[in-house]
Amino acid sequence: MEIASNTVQLIPAPTRDEAALRAAARALEAGFLAEMLKGAGLGKVPEAFGGGAGEEQFASFLVQAQAEQMVRRGGIGLAEMLFDSLVERRDDRV
Repeated sequence: MEIASNTVQLIPAPTRDEAALRAAARALEAGFLAEMLKGAGLGKVPEAFGGGAGEEQFASFLVQAQAEQMVRRGGIGLAEMLFDSLVERRDDRV
């Protein structure tokens, strides 16, 4: 039996709960990436050309923004794994 090529497969829209879980997973991945970027030295002020106290205070905001942008672009896949795990755990409880 052949299925017509013009059939449309409906994918259910994400629930509000799933949207919250995905947002939490992405925030966690962004936090993880920010810590990894800090550990790699991103945001450290060079000794010779330091921007003063202001640069030191706001460097963490720059690193966090860069990590969030990395997540928006696909990240390292951590958010998706966390989301899948959270959904699976939630479904096991129901």
